[in-house]
Amino acid sequence: MFDFVRKHNKIMQWVLFLLIFPSFVLFGLEGYNRYRERGEAVAKVDGREITQAEWDNAHKTEVDRIRQQMPTLDAKMLDSPEARYGTLERMVRERVLQAAVEHGHLTVSDQRLARELQRNELIAQLRKPDGSLDVERYRLLLSAQGLTPEMYENSLRGELATRQVLGAVTDTGYAPATPAGIAVNSFFEKREAQIARFAPADYQAKVEPTDAELDAFYKANARLFQAPEQANIEWVLLDLPAVSKSIAVNEADLKTYYEQNALRLGGQEERRASHILVTVPKGAPQADKDKARAKAEELLAQVKKNPDSFAEVAKKNSQDPGSAAQGGDLDFFGRGAMTKPFEDAAFALKQKGEISPLVESEFGYHIIKLTDIKGGKPKSFEELRPQLETELKKMQAQKKYAESAEAFSNGVYEQSDSLKPVADKLKLEVHTQAGVMREPAAGAAGPLANPKFLAALFAPDAVERKRNTEALEVGANQMVSGRITQYTPARTRPFAEVKAQVREQVVAQKAAELARKDGQDKLAAWKKAAPDSAALPAAVAITRQDAAKQPRKVIEAALRADAAALPAWVGVDLGNEGFAVVKVIKVLPRDTPPAEQAKQELAQYSRAWANAETMAYYESLKARYKTQISVAKPKEAAQ
Repeated sequence: MFDFVRKHNKIMQWVLFLLIFPSFVLFGLEGYNRYRERGEAVAKVDGREITQAEWDNAHKTEVDRIRQQMPTLDAKMLDSPEARYGTLERMVRERVLQAAVEHGHLTVSDQRLARELQRNELIAQLRKPDGSLDVERYRLLLSAQGLTPEMYENSLRGELATRQVLGAVTDTGYAPATPAGIAVNSFFEKREAQIARFAPADYQAKVEPTDAELDAFYKANARLFQAPEQANIEWVLLDLPAVSKSIAVNEADLKTYYEQNALRLGGQEERRASHILVTVPKGAPQADKDKARAKAEELLAQVKKNPDSFAEVAKKNSQDPGSAAQGGDLDFFGRGAMTKPFEDAAFALKQKGEISPLVESEFGYHIIKLTDIKGGKPKSFEELRPQLETELKKMQAQKKYAESAEAFSNGVYEQSDSLKPVADKLKLEVHTQAGVMREPAAGAAGPLANPKFLAALFAPDAVERKRNTEALEVGANQMVSGRITQYTPARTRPFAEVKAQVREQVVAQKAAELARKDGQDKLAAWKKAAPDSAALPAAVAITRQDAAKQPRKVIEAALRADAAALPAWVGVDLGNEGFAVVKVIKVLPRDTPPAEQAKQELAQYSRAWANAETMAYYESLKARYKTQISVAKPKEAAQ
């Protein structure tokens, strides 16, 4: 067979061509790709799939962002099934809103995008002393996040467009006062009730389980008495603090850095000014412009003659509704905050109290008076030394970390039976920890709280051969590798070892059953007897505002009882906490809240109503764009 193929090579090429080419004609390369990835789809919106890989990448990005903001947060929470499903739901929401933007042809103007960028505090800090944006630092800031200015601005434009989809509903939500008042008062309603609690603790003395019962429970619930697998490990962490220890900033570099950044570190100059505005409508005829200019020149002459009258003249004559009442005062502003002609004129004034000539802008004619100046004064090298050292050391550490990260990754792989060589090479500490388990322990911190690192430690190859794990990113500028030095597999603990725990659980279970049965029997008996014959505790007021005083199930059961058929008897199964019998006697009127509190309650209800309307509209969009999630929702999240 193989000889035939070798001898008739060209014939076989043509046969293969004839077999494969029609498939590409009919389905195309994209069809093959779709076929290959079809099984990986976890959701679909408007005919577009979200793949497992996209979901994994989005969740990793989300986890990294949260860890950077809250380093002490329990890592187990971030990688739970509920957290992962939450990421998928957010991805679906984004796709639904994007579909609504596309189908609704919603756009964001360049002016709207520019205003949003100006509001960004981080970007505002990148302005030079003259007010212009430091484009190079802007690019560096974004590149650290894997973005270009174009990518970031397109992303922001898309975000602003999607805000329009739900904003039209959220921003116009309205709840009429009368039905809102009825709903709020119903929520805060009080009821007088007598409550008899049947607690398992009161029945434990009646429970005497036999050894046979204990043994049966132990065998039926062996998983409850497992000693989990655990290991003694050693691990090495590469992070910025570890890299920074070996960095010493020299004087020459400090002075060079000072010379390059003195203006930025000295602070941006800000000016305070007042103005008088004579407006000129856009597109006004020349005659109207001339008339406005003449009036402005008359006012300019007036304040030049008597500068102290500027505020009074502004109050009476300025047509700027935002500042006229304050005598034209505009407070402090920096470069880039005002329209260009106004800004140039204000920053051209030399001293406090100086008044500008007429300034023409797209709003009309301005008369500007400089009232104060702050900032802009350069600081000396010695004043800035601590800040310079911190910034420069951080920059050098970032650079060295990038270089060390590659050496770290290669080192733990190339000498996979020990962490000491890479630790010695990079001057890192080898940490040890005994009794590490597959799941993060309570109170664990750093790499030992990272589920991915623990999963790598307990991978088959790492357990069986005690190899180094690969270098894993566990946070911003943090890489770790570890290895198992001693491993103990999971086992079921012997009955003799856990007999006391088994007995404790059997007693608790049977005591809860006795409490439940006794409560149900008492409820039936009290219902049959005369209403007032039941020996119940004194009546108490039940309200959702006092949730700490009664179990939530008791409060909800009492408030759901039919108010038209009081007194009412209700039995409440509290699970492991036993049973409760509730006799609802009467409805208590709610105390009239203070006016301010009532106003706040109505506002909260209106917000909740607007959110409900928004969610209803979002659900309608999901249906419109045929949204499907093929991954089951975790049980805990579904409750």
